[in-house]
Amino acid sequence: MSDPAVSWSRIRDRGMIGLRADLSVGVVCKALQKACGAPVPETRRLSIKADRTLAWMSPDELLLTLPHAAVPATLAALAEAMEGRHHLAVDLSDARALFRVEGPGAREVLAKGAPVDFSRAAFGPGDFRRSRLGQLAAAFGQVSEDPEAFEMVCFRSVSAHVERWLDVSSRAGSLPGVF
Repeated sequence: MSDPAVSWSRIRDRGMIGLRADLSVGVVCKALQKACGAPVPETRRLSIKADRTLAWMSPDELLLTLPHAAVPATLAALAEAMEGRHHLAVDLSDARALFRVEGPGAREVLAKGAPVDFSRAAFGPGDFRRSRLGQLAAAFGQVSEDPEAFEMVCFRSVSAHVERWLDVSSRAGSLPGVF
């Protein structure tokens, strides 16, 4: 049973594309923006355009989430836009799992397992951090204007563990009350 202040769900209808390219080159960023449908975000940020979210993963890596059905066409658009430029675009939809954690206790739940400052002053709409949840690689983003809603990405191979962790971490009465 979860705390009424927190709910979580696995988002299964989203596709994911991992992108690698030299993000310091303006023409590359313009080509990526055109193909992805969202602007290239700044460091530790994400950009949202309609049903697409483009997240900064590292100085040369982005993660695009989009409707699952749009993945093949977007990969083709990326291949065309980036033709002749060094890059990598790969469908990660089956390799990653996406979760939504929301409610007034969402920051408390995520802070239990991630070495990230989830205070409102440090983590707000459009912020994105690649980090870990316990010992698992994970990334966290605030993808809406709702200050209590987050999305989290992890490897699909550990998604059952993350589901159990979310169940335990969001149990009624377990929130520490830090935020």
